Amino acid sequence: MKKTYKFDEKKAQKAVKLLLEAFGEDLDREGVKRTPERVAEFYKEALSGNEIDPLKIVKAHYETEDHEEIVLVKDIPFYSLCEHHLLPFFGKAHIAYIPNKDKIVGVSKLIRLVEVFANRLQLQERLTKQIADTVMKAASPQGVMVVLEAEHLCMTMRGVKKPGSQMVTSAMRGAFMNDVRTRSEAMSLLKNS
Repeated sequence: MKKTYKFDEKKAQKAVKLLLEAFGEDLDREGVKRTPERVAEFYKEALSGNEIDPLKIVKAHYETEDHEEIVLVKDIPFYSLCEHHLLPFFGKAHIAYIPNKDKIVGVSKLIRLVEVFANRLQLQERLTKQIADTVMKAASPQGVMVVLEAEHLCMTMRGVKKPGSQMVTSAMRGAFMNDVRTRSEAMSLLKNS
């Protein structure tokens, strides 16, 4: 049975109050009086993907046009939260797929899919895989390729402290995994502006 998530705003507010107290903050100070409410609102929005079934978003549209060539949507901006440090990571997602006959996926659906999975506590590697697997399951394409490029604030603000470092992950399924020429063509399209 799949676990359902329900954000508890009151518990989040209490947790933020405890955190502020642990930091030694005065909860009556003007700048932090409403911080527990604001932070809870932020996390409710930032984690809203937990309450959405991604398979309901990506549905193949049956078109009269037979298109069995690469479809690439690139430079999709995304923001997510690292589950290890609760710090943001952000960047661009690129999704390529090859439809089967007349099963075309709406471009906005692919963008929305990135948003749904990014709006969860995440690891970039998992996020990449989830997008690819969902497109394969929902649209049954000949193949799908997902590439994510992101900067992680857990590497920028703490630890190694290297701003601008990018992590790149990819997931290949079907034709992109099995055919070097298809993968090369998609990567070439991705690199060209």
